[in-house]
Amino acid sequence: MQKIITDDMEALLDILPPRIKEPLCEQNDVRELLEVVIDLGRPPEARFPTREMQLNGREVDEADIDYVVSRIGSFGDDNRAGIERTLHRISAIRNRRGRIVGLTCRLGRAVFGTIKVIEDLVQSGKSILMLGRPGVGKTTMLREMARVLADDLGKRVIIVDTSNEIAGDGDIPHPAIGHARRMQVTTPSLQHAVMIEAVENHMPEVIVIDEIGTELEALAARTIAERGVQLVGTAHGNTLDNLMMNPTLADLIGGIQSVTLGDEEARRRGTQKSILERKSPPTFDIVVEIQDRDKVAIHTDVGEAVDAVLGGAPRSTETRWLDENGEIQVEKTDAGEKKPDRPRKEKENGKAVRLYLFGVNRTRMLQMARDMHLDMQIVENLHEAGMFVTSKNYYRRKPQKVRDAENMRLPIYVLRSNTPPQVRQLLTTIFPQSQSHTDRSDSFQSAMGEAEEAVTQVTSGEEDTVELSPQSSYVRRLQHLIAQRSDLASHSLGKDPNRRVRIYKEQS
Repeated sequence: MQKIITDDMEALLDILPPRIKEPLCEQNDVRELLEVVIDLGRPPEARFPTREMQLNGREVDEADIDYVVSRIGSFGDDNRAGIERTLHRISAIRNRRGRIVGLTCRLGRAVFGTIKVIEDLVQSGKSILMLGRPGVGKTTMLREMARVLADDLGKRVIIVDTSNEIAGDGDIPHPAIGHARRMQVTTPSLQHAVMIEAVENHMPEVIVIDEIGTELEALAARTIAERGVQLVGTAHGNTLDNLMMNPTLADLIGGIQSVTLGDEEARRRGTQKSILERKSPPTFDIVVEIQDRDKVAIHTDVGEAVDAVLGGAPRSTETRWLDENGEIQVEKTDAGEKKPDRPRKEKENGKAVRLYLFGVNRTRMLQMARDMHLDMQIVENLHEAGMFVTSKNYYRRKPQKVRDAENMRLPIYVLRSNTPPQVRQLLTTIFPQSQSHTDRSDSFQSAMGEAEEAVTQVTSGEEDTVELSPQSSYVRRLQHLIAQRSDLASHSLGKDPNRRVRIYKEQS
């Protein structure tokens, strides 16, 4: 199916003050508009995929903001509003008194034909969870999936629409969802309740949910799946691995627990006595990682994929993309099968530790990594990073990038200075040179098992406090997450290379 795009652009242009609208309409690429930014005391801006431009030299005043606000729907608790029967989204920035001082007017597009690459999965009747970075097109695909399920497959589909992003603003949903029905949510905190209400009151065959992000929503999703209803949704995170390390959402893929094996069973498996295992069947059968608008990585059996990761075994993955002719291309990697050497660079990058540098000397870091023969990659996009590296001065000032990394729960390594010894110490911490790959894998599993054992000891009251063995900052971060998942407190103490985690029960 060829992609067809509808954008209702005139409806968005009509809410803009004339002095902002007129120069925007004169642009040759106006049909590629992403959003218009209107901030009090600054010139208005238009953002396109490859450029940004000022629309008028005069600064925005309160009259401009009031002009827009008076022509759109009311703002919800999430500070989002819309234009009736469109997919446009207007987000507000408020001052401390609640007055709107900024608006982001984002153009909403309905794109028909976006799910060609995964249409067979949609038709399978299995529950599908989509992951991907912001702006990659998760909601657009979700909207199209709802339409295909309702119109082409004739199923009873209910959309739980928290911010009216899927079906648009107003009481009448946008035609892009076809015959699917839409339930609006008065406030984001009630999304889980509306999910359950949809099943109990309206007998759906499919429930569509955007942005599952809380423990209550994950629990509601499990309840719905156990009633035999197909789930189609999105969640925060880029990959399956991100989801596994998120204690709030891990239940979507079965949850993770520590299991203590008997001596004989541990010997038979060739593992530590304390291992990590999947707790229960996954809520979603399939996970789709959206890497680009026309490229996805698919885990067709989520339970099998999670078990493989926890057991340190290879996992089956399937990558699909559309070529220049619009044809679907597929590359499969079976568990236990060596990944094709083409392209070799991609294979190596799959193993590379991805660092995002902020206020750190990039050239020095790369040179040191080459000298130490390390498989390391420096990325430009925070969402692609496995670790955030910054200097002590930047970390103390807490600029936006540092706060973004903390909000994403990225492991953060703080260099005291940009000197070669400090950089070498960082790389030595991340890459223990004295260990082979197999030894490092065993060491990692041992560190995770040690944290799980400590949690068991503290939870049972056997110990008040347990100190773990010294580990790298990355491993310590994962140990902190294990403690947090069990509602225990933890902190790091000591100096590298002897810095370690202490786990304890917080005094009430």
